[in-house]
Formats: sequence, C-alpha cells, structure tokens
Amino acid sequence: MIELEYSLIIEATGEPDFFGFYSPDLEGFTGIGHSVEDCIYKAKWGMREHVNMLMENGMPVPPKNPRPKIVIQNEESETDNVPVDLMRLVRV
Repeated sequence: MIELEYSLIIEATGEPDFFGFYSPDLEGFTGIGHSVEDCIYKAKWGMREHVNMLMENGMPVPPKNPRPKIVIQNEESETDNVPVDLMRLVRV
C-alpha cells in the first residue's frame, strides 16, 4: 500500500546512487535520494513537512490525492528531452 498523500515521480540519473524526486500534485516539493527506497522514505516525511510549511505561511494546500501513484522513470536530458539510457547507470 502506498502511504503517500500525493503522487510521486522518481527519476533515475546518470549516477547509479543519485535519484531526484518531485510530486506533480504538490507544487514546489522536490528532493533527492540515494535509492528508490530512500526517495520514497524522504518523500513520505517531506510531503508532510511541505504541507505544514504551506499552512504556516497561509498558502493554499492542494487536496490529497485519493489515488496517489509512484512513477519511476529515467531523467530526461535537459538539451533534447531524450530519456537518459539506464545502461549508463551500470558501471563497466
């Protein structure tokens, strides 16, 4: 069971132990982790902190997603939007 209140996108990078993550449901929420599991753990607590910060600053809080999803994908290249080859994650 997904224990997140918002959807999460995790992106693999060219480094085997570096992942970025963000929530398309929660504007401004981003983070990094050293594994997919690390990203999910950090996102679970980070989303709560982010929502608390929004409330403390009187900013609008998006409604919770009733069906949140976790998507794991390759990071897109900034220059041409071509997905990064996962084989680059394997050190030869």
